[in-house]
Amino acid sequence: MFAGPDPTRRSSATASWPRPAAARRPIKQVAKDFGISESCLRNWLHAADVEDGARPGATASESAQLREARRRIRLLEQENEVLRRAAAYLSQAHLPGK
Repeated sequence: MFAGPDPTRRSSATASWPRPAAARRPIKQVAKDFGISESCLRNWLHAADVEDGARPGATASESAQLREARRRIRLLEQENEVLRRAAAYLSQAHLPGK
């Protein structure tokens, strides 16, 4: 499984892209300097803006919490289904005439 980019490389790349538009180098040049694609750098910049609160969206920690909550909900739903089926099976055993 891909673990993601090196955090130091990512922070260096996003730090070399200054926020004021007048001071910016072309994104193509920054991406080339770091040996990554332009779209990768754009994704990193977008994620950095979200983490800094400059753009709306879920931060990495919020996304991790949401992913964990969904996993837990899925597990609980499966457990609930098993218990529901067990209760139905056991209630059949006590019916008269069997």
